[in-house]
Amino acid sequence: MADAWSQKEIELIVADYLEMLKLELSQQSYNKAAHNRDLRENLQNRSKQSVEYKHRNISAVLRELGAPSIDGYKPATNYQRQLLPQMVESMFADRSDLQVLIEKQVEATPQPLAMPSVEDLVKRLVTAPEKRPPDSYQTVNEQKASIARKYDYLERDARNRKLGLLGEEFALAYEKARLIIAGKDSLADKIEHTSVETGDGMGFDIRSFEADGSDRLIEVKTTRFGLYTPFYLSENERRVSQYSKEQYQLYRVFNFGKCTGLFTLPGAVESNANLSPTQYIARF
Repeated sequence: MADAWSQKEIELIVADYLEMLKLELSQQSYNKAAHNRDLRENLQNRSKQSVEYKHRNISAVLRELGAPSIDGYKPATNYQRQLLPQMVESMFADRSDLQVLIEKQVEATPQPLAMPSVEDLVKRLVTAPEKRPPDSYQTVNEQKASIARKYDYLERDARNRKLGLLGEEFALAYEKARLIIAGKDSLADKIEHTSVETGDGMGFDIRSFEADGSDRLIEVKTTRFGLYTPFYLSENERRVSQYSKEQYQLYRVFNFGKCTGLFTLPGAVESNANLSPTQYIARF
């Protein structure tokens, strides 16, 4: 069994991760493999895979803090609870330059996209992340070891109404392109932007169609951040996804304004993602 990571090693890898995150958010190019290789020269015989997994652990901690993470490192929650969370939290808090950058992105007014061509739009669809099984380590320790959410960047991004509307417009354009490519131009012309034309209480944003003319009910969730960024779901949206699971699809639009992409989650949302309650209503 590999030795536990020392405090010095964790300091080195967190510092390197935060620097890569700054480059990514600034849309500057960098080489993950080169960073991995250079970092290992100062670590205790760590493998490339070990370093990559620790990067994924750091992504998980940042997500728990409510901060964005590097797009290419899928969060992995089975990490050193005694040292890593505190180190990430402390070092992130010390990076005022990184926080200012994130703050500017969250507060910036999102701008409409120059819509890609029909052919390019359908290429923006990527494979959805897989739903992971409940993490036993996390389950056993979550009450005593999970770090508190201290930054609200991801929530503020998710609650941005203009960003949400622009994401819906992107999803609407994608839907039209999907049907046009399928030779269903007449159906593409009938797509309804439900949240605009009817209201946002329906539990879905777009009423589109399958190739056979049956309904496809689409809820759109948009973020300026990466593929693995969590999204928020109302109880009404959850219920509609369950009651209408044969017609329902959630469209996750990510990296909005950069290289905007999307993936889809068909059926009940809880079948495709782990849901966690985020608030309670207190009644008398």
